[in-house]
Amino acid sequence: MTEPLLRRLHARGDTLTVGALPWVAPVYRAMPQVDEVLEFPFAHGGLQWRVRRSLARQLRGRFDVAYVCPNSLKSALLPWWAGIPTRVGYQGEARRWLLTRTLANPSKGDRPAMVAFYSDLSGEAGSAKELPVLRVNDTQVEAALTELQLRRQRYTVLAPGAEYGSAKRWPIQHFAALARQLTDTVVLLGSAKEAALCADIAHAANAGQSGHCLDLSGRTSLDQALAIIAAARAVVSNDSGLMHVAAALRVPQVAIFGSSSPLHTPPLSETATVLWLKADPHYLPPLDCAPCYARECPLGHTRCLVDIPPEKVLQVL
Repeated sequence: MTEPLLRRLHARGDTLTVGALPWVAPVYRAMPQVDEVLEFPFAHGGLQWRVRRSLARQLRGRFDVAYVCPNSLKSALLPWWAGIPTRVGYQGEARRWLLTRTLANPSKGDRPAMVAFYSDLSGEAGSAKELPVLRVNDTQVEAALTELQLRRQRYTVLAPGAEYGSAKRWPIQHFAALARQLTDTVVLLGSAKEAALCADIAHAANAGQSGHCLDLSGRTSLDQALAIIAAARAVVSNDSGLMHVAAALRVPQVAIFGSSSPLHTPPLSETATVLWLKADPHYLPPLDCAPCYARECPLGHTRCLVDIPPEKVLQVL
């Protein structure tokens, strides 16, 4: 979602270094406009004052401007401690004093499209139709396919995870039913946290057709996952990080939305089809509860996902 911002900055002559956590750094290495990626040595959660102060000392004098994309207080500490002269970001989490130029936070009832949210940090007016772009080189793709014994365009990727919560995850039985109906190889991608979820899908999908569904959850690096998606025939996913990767790589995809909204975080690609019952005029009774943005369905039924049948996804594919 930040790629169009970086493209804007690069187009006006800026040399770009991106600081990112290791789990997302490969995505920035797939952006040609990024000159350097710094992998932050931070653990998830906590301020980790000593580590941040130490890194800030190493970065002193290297940069003229810092664009702080996350809204947290701790994300603004590093550029402040590093003495970067211009520090730009949203007002965020009680951090106005850490930034030299701030943008007002959008109201909770007015969630903007995330690409526009980040691109506005550039201070320039831009197109509302900016599409993120990633590029994976052929050498990286061929290496991943060879290691995993996959053939380009001969498999479909299913990404059944969504770390946010179950209210964003299409049911396991639906993914398994779809996998059984697909004629080419099915590749399951996800993190180690999603291994049990993917194992259940693979077990159900492989019943009676051994090896049809290949479970790679927790067994690939993100670099490999990008390469696998880049060479896939198609991708089916929830609203997740891998959904945005597929969109930025321009792979044909079906994106399934439940508690979240494609008006806020859509897959920005002309090859993407979104399935969201909230926007389906033929679905009755209408989903007045959507989008709730909850991690778990507050009503306990998750109709927004359960009522999207595998046959519908197969039809779109």
